[in-house]
Amino acid sequence: MRNLFVTALVFLLAAFVEAPGGLTKEERESAIKYFTETGQALADEISSLTENQLKWKPSDSVWSVANNVEHLAISEKIIFDWAMSTVKTPADPSKRSQLKNTDEQMKSILVDRSFRVKTQESFQPSGQFGSVSAAMVEFKKRRASNMEYIRTTEDDLRNHYAETPFGLADSYQVLLFIAGHTMRHTLQIRELKGHADFPKN
Repeated sequence: MRNLFVTALVFLLAAFVEAPGGLTKEERESAIKYFTETGQALADEISSLTENQLKWKPSDSVWSVANNVEHLAISEKIIFDWAMSTVKTPADPSKRSQLKNTDEQMKSILVDRSFRVKTQESFQPSGQFGSVSAAMVEFKKRRASNMEYIRTTEDDLRNHYAETPFGLADSYQVLLFIAGHTMRHTLQIRELKGHADFPKN
């Protein structure tokens, strides 16, 4: 009888233990779709550009298409590493009430080009990949690795956090930051292509 009581008590206590913040199937699928769509949008946007078009810029203070692509290849790793660093901090479910944005709001903010953030030196393009095609190879390799992490991770991505330029975000939202950032710069590339002086070939 005592053993039966102990067993029942264990199950009762377990019911009150907060479940880990592992991703749901829907969260995984949503993130994978977002990463896939934004990566493809970038590839499509630059696919037919000539070397002259890739390197053109309207002024010295504005990035070229090539600069944007290199920046994205660099960012794909740096932002992912940032997300992973948040997972190493103690989980704190009580902070969820402090999140500033929903997942969808975070995506919208990231592609709002009226909101400008100064790029840190570590993200600055410097020609390190040698060519746009090489930068895209690196981008795609890093993107595939990041997507595999999202598909398979059991990390608690909802109860770890980071301060972002847009307010407190959880680790899952920091990962969404990667794909949203890709779309942000794809839109910047579209702006360049729409410039009146953009080369015809």
